[in-house]
Amino acid sequence: MNRPFILLMVLTVFVALAPSSALSDPWDKQINRPNRFTVLSDFGGAAVLDRETGLVWEQSPETLQFQWTQAQALCNLKNVGNRKGWRLPTVQELASLVDPTVPSPGPTLPPGHPFANVRVTNDPTNPLSSSVYWSATTWATDPATVAWEVEFQTGVVANTSKSVFGYVWCVRGGSGTDIQ
Repeated sequence: MNRPFILLMVLTVFVALAPSSALSDPWDKQINRPNRFTVLSDFGGAAVLDRETGLVWEQSPETLQFQWTQAQALCNLKNVGNRKGWRLPTVQELASLVDPTVPSPGPTLPPGHPFANVRVTNDPTNPLSSSVYWSATTWATDPATVAWEVEFQTGVVANTSKSVFGYVWCVRGGSGTDIQ
């Protein structure tokens, strides 16, 4: 047998044996309102399933601000709906909530979303505050001091110093990673 034929046979067997979820990742669909988000009664209404990504989000993110390392710890220790297993989302997961058709001052979330307390402005009483939501993703050229964030006032994805105070929106599921 020749090498290309063997490779084709191995690939065919792999695809045939792969779980169907591996072939139909939820990220390949665009679900528009009102069916995209489901408030989960099993979590006492404190969590929301995003059927477009398969992720479970806090229905009401933190209203206090934290530095990046504190944000990581807060999610890792969180108990929402009587469940542990929460984490800081990757920048891609957090940005998946942004609807670019919603104008500033936002929140730049899809119309009809079920979320509460999503912050869009700086705290005028705290000069160190910002309107960023932290992600677990660090900036490749300076991972020790800079991380990616999303601003739901404008929908902008950017990076900022980990010493800045930002908001925290924890997530469950997916395969996000905590870097640094």
